[in-house]
Amino acid sequence: MKTVWRGMISFGMVNIPVSLYNATRKKTVSFKQLRQSDYSRISYKKVASDGAEVPHAEIAKGFEIAPDRYVVISDAELEAITPKASRVIDIGDFVKLSQIDPRHYDSSYYLAPEPGAGKAYALLLEALKQSDAVGIARFVLRSKEYLAAIRPVGEALTLSTMLFADEIISVAELAEQLPDVQPSEKELAMAKLLIESQLTDFEPEKYTNEYYSAVMALIDSKAEQEAVISKPAAQGMPAIDIMAAIEASLAALKKDKPKNRTKKKNPA
Repeated sequence: MKTVWRGMISFGMVNIPVSLYNATRKKTVSFKQLRQSDYSRISYKKVASDGAEVPHAEIAKGFEIAPDRYVVISDAELEAITPKASRVIDIGDFVKLSQIDPRHYDSSYYLAPEPGAGKAYALLLEALKQSDAVGIARFVLRSKEYLAAIRPVGEALTLSTMLFADEIISVAELAEQLPDVQPSEKELAMAKLLIESQLTDFEPEKYTNEYYSAVMALIDSKAEQEAVISKPAAQGMPAIDIMAAIEASLAALKKDKPKNRTKKKNPA
């Protein structure tokens, strides 16, 4: 597996060198946009409101504070406040797993020990298991600071990046759309009975992305039937026939050969 990041887990006076790996592999189907008449690729240009194309060097970053009013921020200003690259996952707190609202979890990674760090890694893994605890940490990945949860999964430590509290939408904001009714005791008892009759263990393998599978099957089927569109030749410079060019060159040499006996000719 490809390493995403290398550094160390730090808590108290303990430092554990680790490598970070992706723990998920999202499966999506990406299509290219083509012109229907000849299947040429469609490209996008950055244009201003007047329709003029804007070179990359002339593009500035602006934050809209009101309609058509912007605060312009330079790259240098952003660079000055960007978190500095760090190789430390700094655990500041340990909390009970049950206290974390699943809405906070974002992307997941595996943490593996670097050579020589196996014992310290195993110690943290087992201690978290027996404590039913999660380490809450901060670290910088690709110039962005993340809040993260470090927890054991099987025989590995995982790191899940987390959303900050002010990124979570409160249920209160949905209050007007929620029902203001209370079910009767009989209705509740029947609903609970129905749920409990279907209660089972969670087996993630039985839930598959049926749409993704169907799209890939369609693509494979059309590819096997040779329903494949080749990219049209680029317009502009004509295609070069290398064999014809070589033959023409040889013919030119033969034609000039008698002249070379009497007069040395500067080759073209």
